[in-house]
Amino acid sequence: MSPILVRPVREQLEHDRIIRLLQAKLKRKHDVAINAGDEQTAGIRIGPGQMYPDLVLTSQDKGRRLEGIIEVETGESVNHLEAMAQWAHFGRARAPFHLYVPAAAVDIARRLCTENQVGVTELWSYHSIGDQTRFLLVQRVNHVPPKPAAPAKAERPAAKKPVAKAKPKARPAARGKPAGGAKKKPKRK
Repeated sequence: MSPILVRPVREQLEHDRIIRLLQAKLKRKHDVAINAGDEQTAGIRIGPGQMYPDLVLTSQDKGRRLEGIIEVETGESVNHLEAMAQWAHFGRARAPFHLYVPAAAVDIARRLCTENQVGVTELWSYHSIGDQTRFLLVQRVNHVPPKPAAPAKAERPAAKKPVAKAKPKARPAARGKPAGGAKKKPKRK
């Protein structure tokens, strides 16, 4: 469950509307499962626990491979608690994590992602004009799935090699002067 225990009704309706818009937009490329409102139908396992992002994108083939996780936030839910409780976990998943925030909250979301080391693949903003909602890609990072932690190996200290003193290099001779910068001796007759 989200750290925002009760969203204001108006924001919850906006949140669920954005989720359904994204579902309709993405269903051509992916199988899209949603967790709108209090529904918990599409969960993913991250570490030892089960989490329920707003949208879960899976491949349309037989394997149903996880292809993306989308979390939609409203003005009230772009905060430190959400970043720690949800975004940080979704950012560690093996699938790309996409975060959608209101246009006015983009700077706050960026700061929270940086402070909490959230691996966001794409950060999107949205705003509504009348009955239309527009989405704008704000930031994209190439997704590199996290590698499982390898056991720590004890490294041997490198053997110290004796350091030889470097000899000063001779400078190249200038025209008319012998090497080493010495003056020419006059010839005896």
